[in-house]
Amino acid sequence: MTELGLILIGALLVNNFVLAQFLGLCPFMGITKSYDTAFATGLATTFVLALAAVISHLIYHGILVPLDLTYLNIILFIVVIAGLVQLIQVYLHATSPVLHQLLGIYLPLITSNCAVLGVTLLAINQNLTLLQTLTFAIGAAAGFTLVMVLFGALREQLQQASLPEAFAGTPIALISAGLMSLAFMGFQGIGS
Repeated sequence: MTELGLILIGALLVNNFVLAQFLGLCPFMGITKSYDTAFATGLATTFVLALAAVISHLIYHGILVPLDLTYLNIILFIVVIAGLVQLIQVYLHATSPVLHQLLGIYLPLITSNCAVLGVTLLAINQNLTLLQTLTFAIGAAAGFTLVMVLFGALREQLQQASLPEAFAGTPIALISAGLMSLAFMGFQGIGS
């Protein structure tokens, strides 16, 4: 496999940000009560995550490193993420009111999604090139969306299942999340 392929598969499956890195657990547990909201949130996060990683990479290597201001990276990355979410929200409101209404409540939540900040920081700390950063971000975003959709569909099925009262709701969701995490651990070692 090529290096970019390994980066993509690594971020998508092996080091999945939700199930292996435990980033983005708030939307994972809070928004995945239905397949539709999980999918919409995953798509919106994918767009923001890819753009934030690329823009943060350009700012870091184009401005912060030459001016020796790398200690400002976290503050600047948070501003980039919040700005991107606001721009996307304004753009969707103007061009696609239906999509804006569908994603309306979930777009501001992306700003506080630690997976978005985590991907940008990990890409910088791993000294990835711009293309590698984009590949890493797309893999991470696709992995986030995959897990959100799978867990949303699973939770829809669990709502219809007859469970003992002690397991209904949050307990079975946490058990299911743990089992999904164990299943994704099976991907460890791919590419080595």
